[in-house]
Amino acid sequence: MPPTLLFDIAGLDLDRVLYGADVIRENNPQRGAMEHLDAVVWADEPSARIIGYKNVRADEFWVPGHIPGRPLLPGVIMLEAAAQLASFYTKKIMRWEGFLGFGGVENCKFRAAVVPGARLYLLAQRTWARHRRVCCQMQGLVNGQI
Repeated sequence: MPPTLLFDIAGLDLDRVLYGADVIRENNPQRGAMEHLDAVVWADEPSARIIGYKNVRADEFWVPGHIPGRPLLPGVIMLEAAAQLASFYTKKIMRWEGFLGFGGVENCKFRAAVVPGARLYLLAQRTWARHRRVCCQMQGLVNGQI
């Protein structure tokens, strides 16, 4: 059975930046080569959902060495981008304070190659929050494909 989207994104303007790099930096500590969330385009606290993106650039540090001649965005960087979106959501939308750490991954699959020039949209749905921990389901989309 083919995967389905976490939630309906029809009618959302995925190119309209709601929060840009400056606001992301106010909430997330990553800098330089470790900044992997470029913008947040939609957020909704009542439904516990958020969408952001990473522009996959040809000048990123991993491009020369991760499959020379056929650069593929490493899965670990996709996970980092997703973690940065979840962190941003937790600090900006939920208004949690202090340091947030990444705790783990469950049920992860990489379904297609992501290459320089792509925009990787990240969809997140908070599933629970308790005891200073937040769990989110995440999906990545490139050209509308999971």
